[in-house]
Amino acid sequence: MSVSYINYNGRKFKIVLLKYNSPTYSKLRFKIGGVTDLKDYIEKRVIDIAHYIIEERSTVRQTAQVFGVSKSTVHKDITERLPKINPLVARKVKDILEVNKAERHIRGGRATKMKYKKYKLAKAKE
Repeated sequence: MSVSYINYNGRKFKIVLLKYNSPTYSKLRFKIGGVTDLKDYIEKRVIDIAHYIIEERSTVRQTAQVFGVSKSTVHKDITERLPKINPLVARKVKDILEVNKAERHIRGGRATKMKYKKYKLAKAKE
């Protein structure tokens, strides 16, 4: 990650070049946003989480599992920290999470159906 600062219309902006070295991410990403008081590792995690959600269209739970943090941390990162770092990306993430929220009752119903189907099969084998 390389960081540089520019001044534009009297405001100081931080430009961050992020390079992902995982199989999922082999692309370069640029982020331009206002300077924040977040520590660098938190800011990097927030951006990584946001790009993961956008690319994979994943839920908060799936994202938390991939990044090894709690659901609360992911939620705080995308609802409170991300809008301060990059409002445009925050809007995209919010749209995806709204779709996920609207679909969650369907996913829950499927999971319950699969659970009881598995239970019936196990009971039938006995």
